[in-house]
Amino acid sequence: MKRLILLTLLLVGCSEEAAEPEKEAADKIATNLEIPWAINQQDSIFYISERVGTIAVIDGSTVTHEEVIFSDTLSSAAEAGLLGFVLKSDFSKTNEAFAYYTYDKDGESFNRVVTLKRENNQWQETEIHLDDIKTGNIHHGGRLEIGPDHKLYVTIGDAGDPELAQDENSLNGKIVRMEEDGSFQIFSSGHRNPQGLAWHENGTLFEAEHGQSANDEVNLIEQGKNYGYPIIEGSETKNGYVTPLITSGSNETWAPSGITFHKGKLYVASLRGEAVKVMNVETGKVEQSITGFGRVRDVFSNGESVYFVTNNTDGRGNPSEEDDILYKLN
Repeated sequence: MKRLILLTLLLVGCSEEAAEPEKEAADKIATNLEIPWAINQQDSIFYISERVGTIAVIDGSTVTHEEVIFSDTLSSAAEAGLLGFVLKSDFSKTNEAFAYYTYDKDGESFNRVVTLKRENNQWQETEIHLDDIKTGNIHHGGRLEIGPDHKLYVTIGDAGDPELAQDENSLNGKIVRMEEDGSFQIFSSGHRNPQGLAWHENGTLFEAEHGQSANDEVNLIEQGKNYGYPIIEGSETKNGYVTPLITSGSNETWAPSGITFHKGKLYVASLRGEAVKVMNVETGKVEQSITGFGRVRDVFSNGESVYFVTNNTDGRGNPSEEDDILYKLN
């Protein structure tokens, strides 16, 4: 009996020691963010979109929530608001960024892509690039990223209507590439709710999206390819459709959001999975899950460090008094 008690104590002690490094795995950079969505950094200052319609500007220990003036009022639909946000490559000169947001018109919700300009600690919508993108209460997509080709890539969800992902006349369930002249083209199709885009150092594009009832995906994206939803899901295969490189399988849900490459590994923000998942795209394996922070919406690498933001205040988490939080991985 004494041996059993001693063994139990040792196991409990090991369990506590194993869990503790998770909390020590990251340092708090900023607290009390308001449903943050997309992380950007210019020099030493962070610019993070917040679903409520503000940009959190983090300069050292100072956090300022700067108002964004839109041409239409933000939608109050579930998962909606100010979502994707990326600074333009010439932001240091122009103070301009691209943004993706949801608004209501005649009782329906729509998404659009716009340019925002920062002046006097306020952001003003100055130009609309994509508009009238149908959306429902869920599956807005919304990730914006500028690729190695200096063009803007946009992920658009299926708006809760799976058939739209295969509809060639709809932008829903697609990844769209915008040209410098303002025109755009469908880059890939057959997506459910894509929220992550990142390029490997070799120029290859990867994407992460929410599956239906698990079967979350990480895909290697090639122009013109169809990624199968809702015809195939998870590890299913069918001629003419691309099976994901990595999938959560039918028994586990990640709800992946933002993704980034850092030193050759793919870091994936996981909402339902409440983790930063570190993946090896060469082997297709999840090598590590960094947990203990709740829902994670976005991850960002500046080449030296990895940062991530929680989304515990989005109505689906269990927020602490300091949530939401920008963390830096140690």
